[in-house]
Amino acid sequence: MKSNKIGVVLLLMLMGLAGCGGSGGGSGSPGATIGGQPVAGNNVMSVTVNGSLCSGNPSYPNEPCVSVTICAPGTTNCQKIDDILLDTGSTGLRIFNQALTVPLTQITSGSGLLAECVNFGDGSSMWGPVQMASVILGNEPAVQIPVQVVNQNFGTPSNLCTSPNSTPNTNPSEANYNGILGVGLFTQDSGLYFSCSGAASGSSCAGTAVPNASQLINPVAALPGDNNGVIVQLPGVPTNGAGSANGSLILGIGTQSNNVPSAVTAYGVDQRAEFSTTFNGLRYASFLDTGSNGLFFPSPSATQLPACPSPNAAWFCPPATVSFSATNTGAGGSPSGIVSFLIGNAVSHFNTSNQVFGDLGGGAANSFDWGLPFFLGRSVFVGIDGASSSLGTGPYWAF
Repeated sequence: MKSNKIGVVLLLMLMGLAGCGGSGGGSGSPGATIGGQPVAGNNVMSVTVNGSLCSGNPSYPNEPCVSVTICAPGTTNCQKIDDILLDTGSTGLRIFNQALTVPLTQITSGSGLLAECVNFGDGSSMWGPVQMASVILGNEPAVQIPVQVVNQNFGTPSNLCTSPNSTPNTNPSEANYNGILGVGLFTQDSGLYFSCSGAASGSSCAGTAVPNASQLINPVAALPGDNNGVIVQLPGVPTNGAGSANGSLILGIGTQSNNVPSAVTAYGVDQRAEFSTTFNGLRYASFLDTGSNGLFFPSPSATQLPACPSPNAAWFCPPATVSFSATNTGAGGSPSGIVSFLIGNAVSHFNTSNQVFGDLGGGAANSFDWGLPFFLGRSVFVGIDGASSSLGTGPYWAF
């Protein structure tokens, strides 16, 4: 997950689902919503990019949101929580304690209470206890899984989850969402876990190894069916952007009539969930990440893609929209495919009433982050590691 906020760096149907696409052409009305009703099915979750499901906290450009129902384990004492960031770049469900009203069951580690520190690619972090919850995705059956309750006041946070080593996300207003639904390529998050002597602030916490059953799990992988991956399906937007966009998160790949792949290519990844992107004659490790709100990559030149003036220097501000292409290659050396994309002037976009942009980009040192703009106008398949579909055995991206 990597997101740049304005001025602040934070870092289909029965015939099958096609993967080709991209941002739409032409211009649209300022503030307009793009996209219609989500795909039908019990395995479908609505996604709104800067739309109604993002309404709980201040929003930032290109923020994809879903709703998740979380219950006290094994009960019908449930709470539906909106404003959950959809993130293909992480694994597991994380909820801020301020957004949670139902009681969950604390998981123990030896004689202590289990907690986790997770660091994200934008330099931010989350700390908090790991607790058992019943989770409902769409209209699928409830699954009982470990989740992280983000709470910086639980025990003594690891120094990896405190300043200056990271920027802790401590509340929904600060993060601009109530939690994160990580539906990336891996089943377990393999994070940094700690055993704490107590829940009270200041209680000692020490690193610990935990079994897979106590680790955060990709909630999709825990489903009784529709558990081999997901499809992120979002509409394209006009060149001047849109106020919001409506799409779908479809659970499972080839498990129902509404998630059958068609005309897509699968790209295998390495143990870091990366394939490669060749751009401007150079090869970079790359990944697909709905939690990143732009395309982040090394600028070919300061003349072609200058940085925006402060406080938006993390973004590109070319005088006119620029067209590029790059070649993506699977981790095993094949297949390869060319992707065309646009980069526009970020500040010009920010000065409109729109919030969803297909050509928003910024600089990165030596990697290529295909963030939310890449997903606009596409059906992107996320194949979970070890799970099979007609596209192969995960982990893979397909589009």
